[in-house]
Amino acid sequence: MRLNTGKTLAAVAIFGLAHPASADVITDWNENAVGFGVLHNIGPPPAERIIAMTQVAMFDAVNSIERKYRPYLIQLPASPTTSKDAAAAAAAGTVLAGISPQTQATMKSLLESYLAAIPDSPAKAEGIRLGEAVAAKILEERANDGARAPDTYRPRATAGIYVPTAPTAASQWPKVKPFALTSASQFRPAPPIALESAEWAADYNEIKELGARASTKRSARQTENARFWLVTDGRGYYPVIRTLVEAKKLSLVDSARLFALAAVAREDALIAVFDAKYHYEFWRPVTAIRNGDIDNNSATERDAAWEPIDATPMHPEYPCAHCISSASLVGVMEVVFGTTEMPEVSIASPTTPGVVHRWTNVRAFSDEVSEARIWAGFHYRFSTKVGQDMGHKIGEYVAKNLMQPVAIVAR
Repeated sequence: MRLNTGKTLAAVAIFGLAHPASADVITDWNENAVGFGVLHNIGPPPAERIIAMTQVAMFDAVNSIERKYRPYLIQLPASPTTSKDAAAAAAAGTVLAGISPQTQATMKSLLESYLAAIPDSPAKAEGIRLGEAVAAKILEERANDGARAPDTYRPRATAGIYVPTAPTAASQWPKVKPFALTSASQFRPAPPIALESAEWAADYNEIKELGARASTKRSARQTENARFWLVTDGRGYYPVIRTLVEAKKLSLVDSARLFALAAVAREDALIAVFDAKYHYEFWRPVTAIRNGDIDNNSATERDAAWEPIDATPMHPEYPCAHCISSASLVGVMEVVFGTTEMPEVSIASPTTPGVVHRWTNVRAFSDEVSEARIWAGFHYRFSTKVGQDMGHKIGEYVAKNLMQPVAIVAR
């Protein structure tokens, strides 16, 4: 992870919040955590790891005060009068300050500015101490989780023959310690479909026709969706959770839990999908279509000049990462709320300025994300289906196994 150290507090505030907003402290610091990754150009897997660390720290801090659920990692002694807002903010800010020495001062300044808006009191001081202590435990727990391992990916090469030398993305992520899963391979799917099959020919020809940069078959809305979902960071996903928190008027601890479940599910989904990607190393459409004469399938014709709508991500194709990320929210929502229906969610994408998409069902949201990866020329249909299935299972697993309710004991 390479951080740009020349950024200032003002730049952080472009994406984050230096003072409490109208929702709650959990939402505020989710925006700050997402903004941290955007500001420093951190790729999706490591950025989501940071968000997950931030969210579970806030949950454990608030839950130490209210004690409504089993902790994610730790439950520290705390008076019921301790300020939950101060505890959550201190937990989040301390985690973000601890990510890198180069960003420590900036994030501490952001935290100080945020806490200044909370009136001074013994409850506030106790909350700050609690949040800092919880954050220290989370940082310690994730210090050696494999995220900082070197890139040791070995391309499939023949001696003396050139291969592209651009670095692959997140090749070390299959070995990162999951937040909830028992292993990165817990939900590893079956291998990709056979190249000789009719399904391969159908999916190949679909993406060849509809995912091409110059496609005349793709509709205007399909093109818009493809470009809309070129976004890779949390700005494309966390508005779903923020809308649910506000519309359902969740308590602070319930807000903290929902954000934590979503963030853990998304990060573990990314660990799982990169485990599968680098295990199977299946070729991208741009590679397959330019080599359509060597797949032993007479129904796939080669197109030597074929290009997708944008630059293909630098990691193997199978399964679809966007698909697993969005579907993990479906799994979480179905367990927590028993439905995929939701208040209308509006999301703007930085890759299509001025365009806003809206949904009232998280499955429809996930389906749009998945279809968009076909229209963009990045993923075959079978890969999107497998990704969605994995994401749904992981979201469900996380929501059923982490931070479960406990009997409230009077203190």
